[in-house]
Amino acid sequence: MSPHLMELSASSTLVLYPASQPQDQSKEENGVLGFDSNFQETKGEMPKEFFWPSRDLVKATQEELKEPLVDLGVMKNGDEKAIANAAELVRNACLKHGFFQVINHGVNPDLIDAAYHEIDTIFKLPITKKLTAQRKPGAVSGYSGAHADRYTSKLPWKETFSFLFHHQGFSNSQIVDYFDSVLGQDLPHTGRVYQEYCEAMKELSLVIMELLGISLGVDGLHYRRFFEDGDSIMRCNYYPPCNSANLTLGTGPHTDPTSLTILHQDQVGGLQVFADNKWRAVRPRSEAFVVNIGDTFMALSNGRYKSCLHRALVNSYRERRSLVYFVCPKEDKVVRPPKFLITKNEERKYPDFTWSSLREFTQKHYRADVATLQSFIKWQSSSNTSNF
Repeated sequence: MSPHLMELSASSTLVLYPASQPQDQSKEENGVLGFDSNFQETKGEMPKEFFWPSRDLVKATQEELKEPLVDLGVMKNGDEKAIANAAELVRNACLKHGFFQVINHGVNPDLIDAAYHEIDTIFKLPITKKLTAQRKPGAVSGYSGAHADRYTSKLPWKETFSFLFHHQGFSNSQIVDYFDSVLGQDLPHTGRVYQEYCEAMKELSLVIMELLGISLGVDGLHYRRFFEDGDSIMRCNYYPPCNSANLTLGTGPHTDPTSLTILHQDQVGGLQVFADNKWRAVRPRSEAFVVNIGDTFMALSNGRYKSCLHRALVNSYRERRSLVYFVCPKEDKVVRPPKFLITKNEERKYPDFTWSSLREFTQKHYRADVATLQSFIKWQSSSNTSNF
């Protein structure tokens, strides 16, 4: 059975392949979407599955988000006044929209460049090779073409490759081992690069968690300790050019269900944040990481810090790439704010939950949007009630 063309461009085509497993082929229209840069076909119209409603689509704006640029170098030199100033910048941003950028973060620029190079290595593989690493239902790890393994409408114009990174208790080759298990032993260098990158992200995330604790007025080590044994997620994003960029999105409007997102975006741009009732662009900075608060940390701060709506645009002419590290606690840890943040005049905003429960909700029951956490709390409450 030949694949059905789902057009991207003359040199980079979105293809719908039939299900790889015979038992799946009985399901109507069951197939796997992937971007195949080697599949040459005549151009066609963009499939309706990629159309987004007009309310979500791009409205021309040149306005940039005025997020602070936070110097993390102060966390190493111990200058208490400088640390307090950095914490104040973070606090003001997180109370308003939850986005800031960090510089002097200590991550080797050569490592960042290498991680981008390996994005190209992964996504330029033949589509049949990428599909051997296809993400399984309910899982977060693996390859996904336009998230068509999960959704049938409002598909994002992108490919992703995701994998778990355990902060503690696993071998120092866990990423190399994962790549070997799903893509064979042809990409040992790719696995080593992302192993090193994830280790760097773990260290960076703990420094940021320390600064977040200071900014909230709690013990500076409280959140650092909470995430030291975390189970985080690394994701490589590839957004091909799209000649109908005004009709689709690279990533739809949503908040991140995870705790903290540390993102490096290339110079093409496309990340936007909904702040002050309008979409604002986040300027790409090669020397900086974009950091944003996720739903889980919003709960850990008892709702003080905001998990903000954001999206990613696609470009008509240029491919876009980004490196995303989603910081998550250990799966079975109970998410609750420190007692310091619960005052006589302030009730708990969210009940206790575990990250594994929220992750299951977003992977099996709900598509992340602006109301993910509130919807999860209702789902958890109804699930608990039905068990009695």
